Order: sequence, then C-alpha cells, then structure tokens
Amino acid sequence: MLKSINFLIVLMMFPVFAFADDVAAVAPVVVSVINQGDTAWMLISTALVMLMTPGLGLFYGGMVRNKNVLGTILHSFIMLCLVSVIWVLWGYTLSFGTDHFGFIGGLGWFGLNGVGFEPSTYAPTIPHLLFMMYQGMFAAITPALITGAFAERMKFSTMLIFSTIWITVVYAPICHWVWGGGWISQHLSTLDFAGGTVVHINSAMAALAAIIVMGKRHGFGKEPMMPHNLPMTILGAALLWFGWFGFNSGSALSSGGLAALAFVTTNTASAAAALGWMVVEWSHRGKPTALGAVSGAVAGLVAITPAAGFVSPMSAIIIGFAAGGLCYTAVSLKSKTGLDDSLDVIGVHGVGGTWGAIATGLFATKLLNSAGHDGFFYGNPHLVIDQLIAILATYCYVFIVSFIILKVLDGIMGLRITEEEEYTGLDLAMHGENAYELGTSSHGGSHFSKR
Repeated sequence: MLKSINFLIVLMMFPVFAFADDVAAVAPVVVSVINQGDTAWMLISTALVMLMTPGLGLFYGGMVRNKNVLGTILHSFIMLCLVSVIWVLWGYTLSFGTDHFGFIGGLGWFGLNGVGFEPSTYAPTIPHLLFMMYQGMFAAITPALITGAFAERMKFSTMLIFSTIWITVVYAPICHWVWGGGWISQHLSTLDFAGGTVVHINSAMAALAAIIVMGKRHGFGKEPMMPHNLPMTILGAALLWFGWFGFNSGSALSSGGLAALAFVTTNTASAAAALGWMVVEWSHRGKPTALGAVSGAVAGLVAITPAAGFVSPMSAIIIGFAAGGLCYTAVSLKSKTGLDDSLDVIGVHGVGGTWGAIATGLFATKLLNSAGHDGFFYGNPHLVIDQLIAILATYCYVFIVSFIILKVLDGIMGLRITEEEEYTGLDLAMHGENAYELGTSSHGGSHFSKR
C-alpha cells in the first residue's frame, strides 16, 4: 500500500520534478493601473462562476436515483474545495506560469509566490490575485463535470485521487496550451473565449475514458433509471445559467463592451438551444419535457462558451438552436453505443463543446472583437482548420492520459464500488447518510430510461 501511495504522489507531482529549476522564475509583470470598475466586475464574475459548481451538483443530483443524490451533489461540492487548494499550490502556476516547451507552465508561482495586488500580462487592469482566483473557478468545475459520467458507481476515495492527478497532468497542460502561452496559442489562430476546449471538450473526453474503463451501472438498460427530482435539476440549471454570465462575460476580463457582447450572446444562445432541443424532442418523442428544455439550455451555454466574445447575437441564435438539436440527437443515440454515460456528459458537453468550437471558426468576426479573427463566413476558412486541430489535439491527449490514470488507479485501489454498495447507494455506502427519510423509490438516471 505504501508503494502505491508513493507512486500516486510521484505521478501527481511530475511537473514539480520536471521543472524544479524554475521555482525562482516569475513571468513578467506589465506596468499598468488597476481599474476599479474592471476589478469589481471580475470579483462578481468570480463569485458567479463559483456558484456554478454547487449549481451543477443540484443539476446532477436531481437526475440520479434518490439513494445517490447526496453523494452526487458532494462530488461537485468537494471538487470546489479540492481544486481551490490545488490551484493555489501548483495548479495556477502550471497553467499560466512561464512556458516550458509549449506544453506546461513553470513553477515560478508555486504557492502563489509572486502573485499579488499588481496586474499581470493576462489581465492588465485587475489584480493578479483576482485573475488567479477567477481561473481557479474554471478549474474547479471541470472535474465536477466529469463526475456526471460515472455517477452512481465510483468510489469516493478513488475519485479524489483521480481528480487531483487529473487537474495536474491533464487540465493544467490543456489550459496552458490554449490560454497560458502554450503551443496552441503560439502556433494556431484558435479562438476559445471562455473554455469550449479547456473546460467542455476536456471534461467530455475524460468522461469517455472513465465510462470505458469503469463499465456500466448494474441494471443499466434492464431497469428504469429515471430522474428522481426534476425540480432540483431545473433549479440547478437555472443556477448554471445565472453563473454562466460570469463564466462567459467575465472572460472579457473587463467591464466594457466586450463583456456586454458576451452577456447577450450567452443568454441568446442558451434560450435558442432550449427551444431547439424542445422542437426536436417534441417532433421525435411526441412531447416536450422539462428535463429536455433545461438540458437544451445547458447545451446552448456550452456551445456559445468558446464563441461568446467573437460572434454576433444573430450568430448566437444559430449556434444555440443547432446545439439543442445536435445534443438531443447525441443523447438519443447513446443507447446504440452501449456506453453508460450516466448524466450525458459526452452528449451535452462533448458534442456541444465541439460544435461550439467549430461554430466559432465559422461565425467569428473581427468587426466585434479586433483581438480575434474572422471566421469562415467572413472570408477566413483557415480558422476552422485551426479550430479542428485544437479539438483533435485535445481529444487525443485528454482521452489517452485520462485512460492511463484510470487504469493505473483501478489496478492500485479500484475504481468502482461493490455491487452490494451500488445496490445500497452512494449515500449510505460511501457517506453513511440519507437524503430523504420518507419514500422508498430508487428510480433515477438520465434523460431516457433505457439507453
């Protein structure tokens, strides 16, 4: 057991050993003046993004069986706690520190050494500490999204170890590639305003690896697994939508016109996607559902994330409406794959994030954001190619590394709870508590009962 623990520590801390000579290095600081309006907006945006992670817990919690609701909500809540500490210690510096080989940041800001009240090269009008914290909220929600794929069957202890390693060796490199000065930002014209690649595609590919390694829930496809509390899921979706204004508009890193554009496109795309999902579902199944509407809204939020600060409100309608239809179709076809994606992480975040990244390459225009690039419909088809390269690179790296981490952990400590524990439920088996004292129903699951 001691050898296993040592192995995990070494794997988790590989960037420390790899770049130990970089501890004293700190990225250059620009000479600028802190803007109080920008700072106030970014403080609010950071709090909004923070709210999204417990909101996600409610969104997921309502879709599982009642014997797993507390454990599922706790997955999201504990990610906020765990990643907040990791981000301060080494997550931020690996993501945004001095570039090493285009792959990873250095350790100059380990433990927030040198990160203070001054502005940084990334956000020249707000304190560096605030930019760090804002990015930390993105890091926190990403592994929380993954938990929806293996809901109702993963050991809590293994999930904590997996998430710690994953943030270190998967999230931090991808974030550095796109936002921290890594190879994608150096060599491609790729646009990702608020995390279509970094957050949504990233989490979806890790989710796919987890589903393949862990296998299906017992009884999947043979017994009903309907949502146990849809009002909880709707409340969670509303909190996600509310927090997403900070997620996307805050990515402007200022309180000006760009934040206003992202605010409008975010709301518009989400509304259009809810309508798009509803229309396709109504046509396909004969009835529109509440779960479908809120799932569509989330799909639209996912899809507009990479494009929010680069496209017009009219383009946002197209992006959102298409996202609703595409994500509904992906979720509907899931049963044909045989994969037990418990809460449709791949169908919503994988498909929605991929479509959003491609749509950014189609609809982006420098008329709205001079810091971006024109897309296909504005005379620049090359942007679509760069978007696809970034998407495929993320697919490959995230899936392969996540798969390896999961296989190693499965061999060392096991990934799944026992069949008896799964029958009992996460709440009692893992945490010794019940969400509800009344009622005995154990139904729960995803958007469709048998897939």
